[in-house]
Amino acid sequence: MTSPEQLTDNSNLPTPRSPGRFAMLPQLAGHWFIPLGVLARLPMAMSMVGVLTLITATSHSYASGGFASGAVGIGSAIGAPMVGFLADRRGQRPVLLVAAGVNTVVLGLLLWLVAAVPASADSFMGMVLALSFALGLSTPQVGPLARVRWVAMSERLTQPSRGQLVGTALSFEGTADEATFVLGPALVGILASFITPWLPLALAALLTLIFVSLFAIHPTVKTITVTHRSAGTRKLQGTRRSRGEKPSGTWLRVAVPVLAMVCMGTFFGSSQTALSAFAGTFGASSLAGLLYAVMGLTSAAAALSVAYWPAKFTQSRRWILCAALMTAGSLLLQVPHSLVAMACMLLLLGLPVGPLMVTVFTIGSIVSPPRFLGTVMTALASGIVAGTALGSSIAGQLAQQDGAGPALLVPTAAAAALLALGVAAAVVTRRNGTQQRDGDVP
Repeated sequence: MTSPEQLTDNSNLPTPRSPGRFAMLPQLAGHWFIPLGVLARLPMAMSMVGVLTLITATSHSYASGGFASGAVGIGSAIGAPMVGFLADRRGQRPVLLVAAGVNTVVLGLLLWLVAAVPASADSFMGMVLALSFALGLSTPQVGPLARVRWVAMSERLTQPSRGQLVGTALSFEGTADEATFVLGPALVGILASFITPWLPLALAALLTLIFVSLFAIHPTVKTITVTHRSAGTRKLQGTRRSRGEKPSGTWLRVAVPVLAMVCMGTFFGSSQTALSAFAGTFGASSLAGLLYAVMGLTSAAAALSVAYWPAKFTQSRRWILCAALMTAGSLLLQVPHSLVAMACMLLLLGLPVGPLMVTVFTIGSIVSPPRFLGTVMTALASGIVAGTALGSSIAGQLAQQDGAGPALLVPTAAAAALLALGVAAAVVTRRNGTQQRDGDVP
């Protein structure tokens, strides 16, 4: 395994001619970092669906399960930037270890509550909601903090190696997110259906305790401290000050990708709910998850391809093109009149989704102040969670009142908002004329 000292030694880093872009990643971070990062984020993908399944089965109420799952989402949306900020200030290792411990304890308490307190008790739902909120609040933000480590590991590289590494790593991370958020709910469904509803959360607690802890202490965590103390970072910060860059301008550029992730979450949440209503018209609402997974498959595959896109195809242009394709593709969701046709349409719609997520995360890493990179990365992830809840709520109300057709217009509106934000991002970055860490955003 590559040591932290070797990670900051140019002589040991991959060159631009390294065989295979994705082969650069384990060479730089060590072979265990990638599987650890995937396994450590799996519990997060299992929690919301796991709580929904367990509380619904225990209380025999879909509403109770939905409220509990929503409490997890709200807690995660609030807690993610807090975890990122603390990681920026105190380091990832102690913050992740504490989060893993607290999250495991909360999961244990929730399982105990379900086993020990009757669902008919007056205090049952109050305690469930409190623990569900605490579960989301303490969720270890592995995906965003893994992105921070990749950016930190690239600091000693020179261009074009650095840009290649960041682009390749963020492409992989986008695919890992997509894969775990397809695999997590599927695993919950299998374990809950064929064994028992409490098993998915018990497994999530075990995975959190083991793999998040191992991720927290992995040697790559030391590169963040080394990088932030490097002369290169001090020089970069000094250059920004010398250009007279105002903090308000910096945070304006950060706000654009964060808002974009809220829109992305709205797209996801409304798609899930609208597809459930669409499948319900055929008496097959249980297949809605499979329909949504179809889009996730092509989205994940397309996210990997971003590593090979030419550097001349700039980040802002990628954003605008992918958002335009999402807008057009989501409009076509009004066309299918069968489950098979809808699945085919979702296969096509997924193609621009993954690349757009990678692009927004990349721009977020570029425009973020170096000492707040963890905060920004987790804020981006938090935006997805908050947007998912918003999209589910809006599409759910429309589906209840008017059916699947109007509900399917919500993803279109979210994609159109992403397109508008892409144009805004290009305008803001050009107006500020910023040359950021990994090259020009425009």
